[in-house]
This record gives sequence, C-alpha cells and structure tokens, in this order.
Amino acid sequence: MLKVRFDVNDEALRDTFLRASFKGALDTLRPEDPARWGRMTAQEMVEHLVWAFECSTGEIEVPCLVPAAKREVLRPFLHNNRPTPHEFMNPVLRDGLPALRFRSLDESRAALVSAVDRFFHHVRTRPDAVHTHPIFGPIGLAEWSRTHFKHCAHHLLQFGLLEVEPPQEGK
Repeated sequence: MLKVRFDVNDEALRDTFLRASFKGALDTLRPEDPARWGRMTAQEMVEHLVWAFECSTGEIEVPCLVPAAKREVLRPFLHNNRPTPHEFMNPVLRDGLPALRFRSLDESRAALVSAVDRFFHHVRTRPDAVHTHPIFGPIGLAEWSRTHFKHCAHHLLQFGLLEVEPPQEGK
C-alpha cells in the first residue's frame, strides 16, 4: 500500500504523487477490488479520473453549476489539508457516471496515465491556461494540481490503495 504525506500545499509532493506514486498505486488495482465506500467499480473510478484530467486540460468542457458566491466560499478547500468527504457527489455527475469508454481496467489505466501526462504537458506549454472545474468554476493549472492531488488521493483511499500521513508541522 502506498503511504503518502497529505499536504496539498507542497507543490513538489503533489507533482511526485501525480507523476509517479499515484500511477504505481493504480498498478495494484484489480477489476474485482471493491470500494470501501460509494458505488464505483475499479474501472469506473479510473475512468472518472481520466474525465477529471481531461476537464483540467480543456479536452472536455463542463459547466459549473455552483453559484459564484458559493464558489468563493468553497475555494479555500483547495488550500487546506482536509480530505474530500467519502460520500461527496460531484453536481455534474448527479445523474450517475457516464458509460465506460474503455474495454478493460488496463485500457482505462493506460488512458489515465496518458491524461496525467497531457496535464503536465499542458502545465509546461500553457501555464496560464484556465479551465472550468464543475465546483470551483474557472481555475488555473496550479489549482487544478491541488484538485487532482486531493481527488486522486480520495479515490485511492476509496479502494484501499493509499494510506495518508498528516502534513509536517509548520506546513
């Protein structure tokens, strides 16, 4: 099981987690692995993460259904080390997850690795890009990185692939 210090404010930690640790943890995921909470299957979870990375690069455009005033109240969540609540429901996915796009968990995992790589390419080539997050509205890539760290950690925890340590004192 992957053990990670949970510190959304540590950029180097976020990058290492998303570029390497996260992918390694996903390699141990099997199609039959049950979620500790929620209704997603392993493949649905991986494809859900593909979707999130595609939103962050503008490959997929989603509406933000959260009023602007409420977004400002929610946005500090991106900077605190409070994990995403277990049963959190993305308002864009309220009616359920989309149909699976890939034939297997392995294909989904490969698509996710590709989507993560495209995100980091996007960060390098379009550092000022802003794309709409379904909850936080238009955000830049640094905020997307925070979102991905929290979101990916949430789903690795969901499938028992991650153990988190609290951030170091003073961080």
